[in-house]
Amino acid sequence: MFKNKKSTLTLAGIVIIIAVAVGAWMLLSNKDNKDPQASNGAQNETKNVAQESTEGGTKSLSQTFYIYDTVVNIKVFGETVAQKNMDDILHLLEKMDIELSRTKEGGDVYAVNQAAGKEAVVVSDNTLEVVKLSVKYAEEMNGLFDPTIGPLVDLWNIGSGGEQVPPQADIDKAKALINYKDVIIDETAKTVKLAKEGMVLDLGGIGKGYAADQIAEYLKAQGLNSAMINLGGSSIIALGTKPNGSQWNIGLQDPDQSRGTQLGTIKVSDEVIDASGVYERFFIQDEVRYHHILDPSTGFPSQNGLKSITIMSPNATDADALSTGVFLMGLEEGMKYLESLPGNIEAFFITDDNKIYATSGIRERLQLTDSTYSFGN
Repeated sequence: MFKNKKSTLTLAGIVIIIAVAVGAWMLLSNKDNKDPQASNGAQNETKNVAQESTEGGTKSLSQTFYIYDTVVNIKVFGETVAQKNMDDILHLLEKMDIELSRTKEGGDVYAVNQAAGKEAVVVSDNTLEVVKLSVKYAEEMNGLFDPTIGPLVDLWNIGSGGEQVPPQADIDKAKALINYKDVIIDETAKTVKLAKEGMVLDLGGIGKGYAADQIAEYLKAQGLNSAMINLGGSSIIALGTKPNGSQWNIGLQDPDQSRGTQLGTIKVSDEVIDASGVYERFFIQDEVRYHHILDPSTGFPSQNGLKSITIMSPNATDADALSTGVFLMGLEEGMKYLESLPGNIEAFFITDDNKIYATSGIRERLQLTDSTYSFGN
């Protein structure tokens, strides 16, 4: 359960900002940044070649892309790193973006949704694996993570124009279409089918993590074992260590302050950091904050006293799925669940009263620098 299947490696979301010693590029964008000006600037950067530098006597290349509706920063260290590696990474990202997007015509998930309740669709190996993993995570988290959440996401439309609570009848109708058990997978034929018309497969809760893992796997296969991979702050991979052998130092963004304001730091190596929080995409109605983390069991955004959860894991796919599902479990059940998992999976929660609750394996690693926050355990 939640073992690393693809690479030995592969925080954002509070909004989490990477403050590594390797340079200013590590400041994160929003987890789901859709600002047109930011998008255009990043798109222009993708036309340029990677920026080469030497740090501590080691060559590095860094490049920024705009994909998955967010800014992606890649920085790789090593004497053999070349522009071709960055080009290969961009190709990987573009391919998976089309395959896993539910809005891009010609992609696998788009086709599966169009054929919901009608027929099975042949998909790529990547898509098949992501769908299989999504269903597995859904089973293990009793449906709190559910890849068929699409009808609710469309109904609330938070962050994309939705600014009011939908009618209860519409919520009930959307809920009736959500059930991971209605995802029919034929591994031999490499097909995926949704059992009911109107179902919507949405891999947004796992797709970026999977893509990050694929990048890490590619780099390791090329003999490049020191890198920072930042998929828009949604999935952050500290691959290996810094060239001098020291750990990466990552700043933890204060969710209640402007960007660059840290509540603390943590040192990592060969580890993923992934977070979910209530402060990124939301609207307020009748003094209630309605955020984008939707609970499939109620049809509403979770209201459980949490501001955010940050998952640390050996791989990004696990971390991506867990950051959503465990958030919906709430503090007490989420802590119990994480402590019961095999492997090196750790996390910390931030509650509405600015208390930080950390699993046993990470508590001593967190260095708080803002007195607004304190440990609750």
